Amino acid sequence: MRKATVWSKRLLITVSACGLLWLGLSVLAGLDGAATQTQQNPQPPAEPLDLNTATVEQLQKLPGVGPKTAAAIVRFREKSGPFRRVEDLLAIRGITQKKLEKIAPLVTVKPVGEAGQPAPRNPAVRN
Repeated sequence: MRKATVWSKRLLITVSACGLLWLGLSVLAGLDGAATQTQQNPQPPAEPLDLNTATVEQLQKLPGVGPKTAAAIVRFREKSGPFRRVEDLLAIRGITQKKLEKIAPLVTVKPVGEAGQPAPRNPAVRN
């Protein structure tokens, strides 16, 4: 009986130590993930970003948009030409309908002139 008691105590101590280690690692992993998310998306832009002129750095401020997705947006714009509507983002890998719903209020698509710059406003037309 004495050997069984000693082994039971050792097993209990080992299982408890493993549980605490797992819990500690889980907490650390959670904190690391939160810090990464904060670094990727520090604060949403104050004004909507124009998808046709925004830089990679500006696009990374959008929720759920990291460096790879931001670069993909710029690459898409360079290859395919200017965005015509916000929904065109769905053509980019990593942009889902759910993500688009979060991003849409924070972005806009302004008309683009021939040189790739926003088209000049017509002073005769009043908004």
